[in-house]
Amino acid sequence: MQTIERRAHAPSALAGDLLDLLRQRRTTPLFLPDAVPEEVLEEALDAGRFAPNHKRTEPWRFTVVGPDTKEALTPLWTAVALSRLPADATEERREEARRASRAKWESKPTVVVVSQVLDPDPFRREEDYAAVACAIQNVQLAAWALGLGSQWSTTAATRDAAVLARLGIPETERVVGFLFVGYPAAVPEARRRPLEEVLRRTP
Repeated sequence: MQTIERRAHAPSALAGDLLDLLRQRRTTPLFLPDAVPEEVLEEALDAGRFAPNHKRTEPWRFTVVGPDTKEALTPLWTAVALSRLPADATEERREEARRASRAKWESKPTVVVVSQVLDPDPFRREEDYAAVACAIQNVQLAAWALGLGSQWSTTAATRDAAVLARLGIPETERVVGFLFVGYPAAVPEARRRPLEEVLRRTP
C-alpha cells in the first residue's frame, strides 16, 4: 500500500475542478440524436470500476444495449408503460401512452443497463447495492466531464421479467437502473436545497 504524507498546502486546482464537476453535473433527459462513440462510452464506464466497494466485491455489471436489442425491446418497454395504466383507461389514453413511451425509449441514443451481482448474504447485498450506486455516479460524472449527459432511470422496466430476459440479465443479478447516455439537447437548472436545510450537528 502506498503511503502519502499529509499535505499541508492549500487544496490543488484539481480539487476545484472536481468540486465544479460535482456541482455542474445534471440529469439530462433530453438528448441530441448523435451516437456516442464507443471509446468515449467505455471511458465513462471504466470510471465505474473505481467506486468504493467493501471487501472488493466489485458487484457492478454494465450491459450496453445494441441497436437490434433496443429495437426488440420497444414493444416490451411499451407494454410495461401500458401495464401501469388504470384498468378502465380508454383506448385513446392507451394509444397516447404507447406513443409517449415509444418516443421516450427511441430518444435515448445509448442505453446501459447497470446491474448488481447478488450475494447470498443479505447484509453484503445491501453493501453491494450501495457500491453499484456509487459506480453509477462515477459513470455519470465521467460522462459529464467527457461532454455527455446521462439519466439514471429506475423505471418499472428494470423489474420486468420479459425485459430482463431479452437483455440477458441472469437471475443472479438485479438491475439497479438503466443509464441513458448521450449528448444533451438541454441542460436543466440546478435544483438543490441549501446545505443548512439538510445538515445536522451534534454537540
